[in-house]
Amino acid sequence: MSLSLDDYDVLTFDCYGTLIDWADGIATALKPILRAHDVTLDDEELFRHYGRFERDVESGSYVSYREVLGRVLRRFGDRFGFTPTNVETERFAGSVRNWPLFPDTNETLRRLSDSFRLAVVSNVDDDLFRDTARHFDVDFDGVITAEQVGAYKPALDHFEMVFTRLGVPPNRVLHVAQSVYHDVNPAGRLGLSCVWVRRYGERFDPSAPQTEPVRTVPDLTSLADLLLE
Repeated sequence: MSLSLDDYDVLTFDCYGTLIDWADGIATALKPILRAHDVTLDDEELFRHYGRFERDVESGSYVSYREVLGRVLRRFGDRFGFTPTNVETERFAGSVRNWPLFPDTNETLRRLSDSFRLAVVSNVDDDLFRDTARHFDVDFDGVITAEQVGAYKPALDHFEMVFTRLGVPPNRVLHVAQSVYHDVNPAGRLGLSCVWVRRYGERFDPSAPQTEPVRTVPDLTSLADLLLE
């Protein structure tokens, strides 16, 4: 499949990990809590545990993303022998609003907004995304959250809502995302064109996608250059 301006009407973006530096945000919020309970983990070990805990929580009955983060923190406590306080749990769950943008995010979104409708499909609560949205220089044409669909990616509900809410057929949508597990594989199952943004190299997604992305890029600047050249 090609990657050109004329092939797509809508670009959908995963938010945390693609537009927002999810790894920096998680580490900055979580490590001080762990240190307060005499737990010190390097990034590799921290994210190995975090990824497993989050997937387990999100694969069960739907709960808010604040509750997901709270349960993840409590699982760290169970694993390393401490009980997080209510204040620590609330602070960690609310830290999403402070997770930083990647340096190229706003410039790229501005460039792309002149040629495409832009939407976000994200595993997050509405209020947490509203706080994040203050950091963006563009207004999205659609924002679809886990709270709205009552499920977490890799479930397909987010993507299917894009088609109905924005009134666009799947072949006119290009999905842009960092996570193979949450985004690239489910988009492929729906036959969506997808660009894999390898923000973190092999750090979080060592396995290859089940469906070949139309392109693999290291950052959003590279994506804009390909689409707008």
